[in-house]
Amino acid sequence: MRIDIITCLPKLLESPFSDSILKRAQEKKLVEVAIHDLRAYSLDKHKSTDDYAFGGGAGMVMGIEPIHRCISFLQSERQYDEVIYLSPDGELLTQALANQLSLKKNFILLCGHYKGVDERVREHLITREVSIGDYVLSGGELAAAVVSDAMIRLIPGVLNDESSALTDSFQDGLVAPPVYTRPAEYNGWKVPDVLLSGHEAKINEWRHEESVKRTKERRPKLL
Repeated sequence: MRIDIITCLPKLLESPFSDSILKRAQEKKLVEVAIHDLRAYSLDKHKSTDDYAFGGGAGMVMGIEPIHRCISFLQSERQYDEVIYLSPDGELLTQALANQLSLKKNFILLCGHYKGVDERVREHLITREVSIGDYVLSGGELAAAVVSDAMIRLIPGVLNDESSALTDSFQDGLVAPPVYTRPAEYNGWKVPDVLLSGHEAKINEWRHEESVKRTKERRPKLL
């Protein structure tokens, strides 16, 4: 998989991809992440990427010209399955969507900023819009990191135990059950006996029951 991220603030994306699972995925050559500074595609002397909105109003708008130049350059080098704009009003990122996207090969992620992008970008250059939640961030960089993480961890070989991703919350429409580790008793607080029994069928049954219970309590809409 290759992910090309277009941003006017590239330093915001350095940390998420330089540590832990995302770093190891790149070292293993399972994913390639390239971050592109949108200002490099601006032709004016100030390397600006935004301008005032037609019709007036507060806030600046990211212009179509540098975005079009950057996307066109990237598309001249390879074919992309999706050109995704990170937007508050896009399709909500779910585990099902992450699963679907993880099966594809090449992506462009466009990070919005200011009051958003010129609508012609959305009409003519974007294939999909994705939101990570019903709230507004200062820019799309953190959202791009979230979407990337959700996809990359599902690529075979990224996690040391591939079955781990299959038992995450939301994979089966439920949130994950409680988990415990050693010691079996601490400060008088005990691990449920069934988890110490070694009886796999009973353990699986307990975990499913706890998942259903926790989903009803915390995320009933999933049911």
